[in-house]
Amino acid sequence: MSALLEVRDLAVSFGHGTNAVAALKTASFDLNKGETLSLVGESGSGKTVTALSVMQLLPYPHASHPKGSIKFNGEELVNASEAKMRALRGNRIGMVFQEPMTSLNPLQSIERQVGETLEVHAGMDATARRARVLELLHLVGLQNAEQRLSALPHELSGGQRQRVIIAMALAMNPDILIADEPTTALDVTIQAQILELLHDLQKKLGMALLFITHDLAIVRRLGGKVCVMKDGAIVEQGAVADIFSHPQHEYTKRLLAAQPGERGPSTPGEEVIAADNLKVWFPIKTGLMRRTTGYVKAVDGISLNVRARETLAVVGESGSGKTTLGLALLRLQTAEGAIRFGGQDISTLGAKALRPLRRDMQVVFQDPFAALSPRLSIGQIVMEGLEVHGIGTAAERRAAAAEALREVDLDPTQWSGILDRFPHEFSGGQRQRIAIARAIVLRPKFLMLDEPTSSLDVSVQAQIIALLRRLQEKYGLAYLFISHDLRVVRALADRVIVMKDGQVRESGPVAEVLSSPKDPYTQALVTAALELKTAELGDLGGVTTP
Repeated sequence: MSALLEVRDLAVSFGHGTNAVAALKTASFDLNKGETLSLVGESGSGKTVTALSVMQLLPYPHASHPKGSIKFNGEELVNASEAKMRALRGNRIGMVFQEPMTSLNPLQSIERQVGETLEVHAGMDATARRARVLELLHLVGLQNAEQRLSALPHELSGGQRQRVIIAMALAMNPDILIADEPTTALDVTIQAQILELLHDLQKKLGMALLFITHDLAIVRRLGGKVCVMKDGAIVEQGAVADIFSHPQHEYTKRLLAAQPGERGPSTPGEEVIAADNLKVWFPIKTGLMRRTTGYVKAVDGISLNVRARETLAVVGESGSGKTTLGLALLRLQTAEGAIRFGGQDISTLGAKALRPLRRDMQVVFQDPFAALSPRLSIGQIVMEGLEVHGIGTAAERRAAAAEALREVDLDPTQWSGILDRFPHEFSGGQRQRIAIARAIVLRPKFLMLDEPTSSLDVSVQAQIIALLRRLQEKYGLAYLFISHDLRVVRALADRVIVMKDGQVRESGPVAEVLSSPKDPYTQALVTAALELKTAELGDLGGVTTP
């Protein structure tokens, strides 16, 4: 009996003739009804290209398949007519994309977007569509579904938007659901909920799941089968339990070994930055006169301090106030309370008085592609801070930029013309190194790191963590590390504060808080992130993390 989905010797090229680039060299696998298959590997390994090939969503004719076959229920999909593919997409094969905000139309209501598939493939009238949309929203666990029908995407949280995307993909009860990094941008508790939801829906509907990810912990949770991809080819495949316990290929071994280890003991120095009873309240204005009727307490009375060569991690779900806290410390967000930097009270300083201090406090953001100007060269990006603060001549600034790039392992002598290249020419990990170089070129004392590794592959994550550790020790940097990934927090931080609804729920040394959490909310975070209580999450494939 043939598999539901059969992929044989599939290849993908972009361009034609001598300019053709092989994005996928060869991929072969089977996916049966009710089965889970994960495609895992670093960025550029060919995972998403493989998934889009199944849906025939590549930019044809610029993209092509020099060889190979994709059969769904025995029918060939490679070079299938557009009419045939339209009948399958969203109907027999559903797809969940990585970033729900960009996957949803910002101008259309949730009801309209979920109902569109029902209208196209089932021809349902408005009454039947609304009933089915509500059924789907309840199925994916969206709270207050009736009130959410008229909501626009920006009115929902990241986890809620991802549930809507899943509802859209499940509208016609597909035989196969393709999920492309559906949990990367989500908090650990929401991530666990989405994974559990997919598992429950798979059992309930009997559908096959093709899951694309770079997170090995997720592969463990899902179980089933796994294909390990590298440089456009599947280098190893088999049952998850077998691959994780007895990897055969050297790349698989390196991928499994790339998990970040715990941070060793550090020797903190003098206090760099501190805050006492910090508050950031946003007014809620209602009525015709727009009177203030309440407040959103994003940061509600938090006190903290960070010393040289020390990392203080801030963890919590989206909306807990983590980033607002960091911006308030940097005086980039209006706040109440005392803020000290280098022993000096900066909470009342004006913009002009603050400007000389800006070089000592820098930021590395979550998404390096969005944080780096696409119109500036790498040299201009790294030198920008030096120019703003009037440091050095043009030649000295260029030399300083080259040295900063060397420090983040992008040596200009090995990267020909790197100073004159642009961000789009680099991978995600390389762009993050450039963002770090831009921050350290000014030799700051304090760095706010806002989710700097969340969008990176696990092996690149480990490299960036090692780099941050090295720079901290060399220059005595103080880090405020904002993250939802507790494995990375273990690897980089000395102390941690756990935030929820603008307040600190628990704080202390990382090893103590994450090993023996006292607060129920912290316990829930640890359970979701580290799988210390796997049974509470439900059986997600029978494979637990040792």
